[in-house]
Amino acid sequence: MKDTYRTIEIPSEQILFKEKNSKFFGYAYPIKTDEEVKPLLEILRKQHPNAGHFCYAYQMGSDAIIYRANDDGEPSNSAGMPIYGQIQSFSVTNVLVVVVRIFGGVKLGVGGLISTYKTTAQMVLESCNIVEKTIDIHFEITFDYQNMNKVMRVIKEKKLEMVSQEMEIDEITTLPIGKIELKTRKKNAEMIFDIFNSMFEIEINRL
Repeated sequence: MKDTYRTIEIPSEQILFKEKNSKFFGYAYPIKTDEEVKPLLEILRKQHPNAGHFCYAYQMGSDAIIYRANDDGEPSNSAGMPIYGQIQSFSVTNVLVVVVRIFGGVKLGVGGLISTYKTTAQMVLESCNIVEKTIDIHFEITFDYQNMNKVMRVIKEKKLEMVSQEMEIDEITTLPIGKIELKTRKKNAEMIFDIFNSMFEIEINRL
């Protein structure tokens, strides 16, 4: 079972590519949701008030892929898809690549645009530190305080990572209840679920 994916670690530095007096500025950002795209574009619009096109593509997810390519006024499929093609070529996900164009007075034609947007996207991804990350599954473990040691033993033995931990008082019994959010690699998720699910007085739910 594949439970890793490739992405960029941090936002790229600005990359500049020039073609027939037009300037193409390339940027790449790690993202987790499409809601992050608009604010990043707004920042670039303020940085480049004279630019005419803010073309971009992004991809998110590992099993179910979500992607979008935007030409932002350039001829259809001359900007967004060439950018997206480079995201696919580098086999990265959870990434946004933006190419900002400042027109230099000479038209490049559709073929020229495809080439320049592709090249700029390639250059910016080449400049990034690409890392491999694990696909993690999150669980919430709920248990009576008296079962804390049993839960912690499994966490230690299986080298599980605790995301959060809290204690609260049960309104009926007035006894302390523990809640721990765990995460584990996808390939181990079924085994971890079965271990906790088989333990008496311990409840596990996938988040």
